[in-house]
Amino acid sequence: MKDEELERLYDAHASGLFRYFAAIVKCEADARDLLQELFIKLAREKAVLAECEKAWIYRMGHNLAVDWLRRRKTRADYELRSADEVGAMFSLTEDPDAKVLASQLEQALASLPEDQRTVTELKLWQGMTFEEIAETQRIPANTAASRYRYALDKLRSLLRPLYQELKQET
Repeated sequence: MKDEELERLYDAHASGLFRYFAAIVKCEADARDLLQELFIKLAREKAVLAECEKAWIYRMGHNLAVDWLRRRKTRADYELRSADEVGAMFSLTEDPDAKVLASQLEQALASLPEDQRTVTELKLWQGMTFEEIAETQRIPANTAASRYRYALDKLRSLLRPLYQELKQET
């Protein structure tokens, strides 16, 4: 699409689309992201607009917002399931030290920033490579690797006192 046409579409529809997105996603920042994503998609379009321009652009926006909502729900479901699996994974034993370790590990994982926690869970529990994680999360592989490294550093510092305590007992 030509720059002039894209600019005209933005001027004509951006404010209405922004309000539409904000009503759907209930978050101004996410609405701005969706608006930006829509106009990037439009910039890449080679096809000419449909007869009813407004309906066409709002249909594209609607589809984009629905996809966003699905991704968000899928991500939230995954995080809830992962938290339950982590808890179950570390509570299978009757060893009191293992229960303490499991509890501390759960708390340490929960304290990580979301982006670091998800990369760590994908790497450790799903066995994904950094390239797979990068593709899944739409980030560069180096970013996935650095988030993982930062997460491990934080986990080490949070769990080191417990490790040393358990080591002294044996």
